[in-house]
Amino acid sequence: MSDVVGDGYRFDCPACGESLEVNDSMKLALVEQGCVVCGASVTAAAFTELPATDRP
Repeated sequence: MSDVVGDGYRFDCPACGESLEVNDSMKLALVEQGCVVCGASVTAAAFTELPATDRP
């Protein structure tokens, strides 16, 4: 069961390979602050929108 509220995305860090499901606010934070694991810069290309069926 998914707890993603609103927009849901899969984040895949291009530097370290970390993969997370994130919501819209977490996506913005990652783009502004970088990967939480390795600190690499993150662009919108690192996110894939999850299908609507994975959202509540």
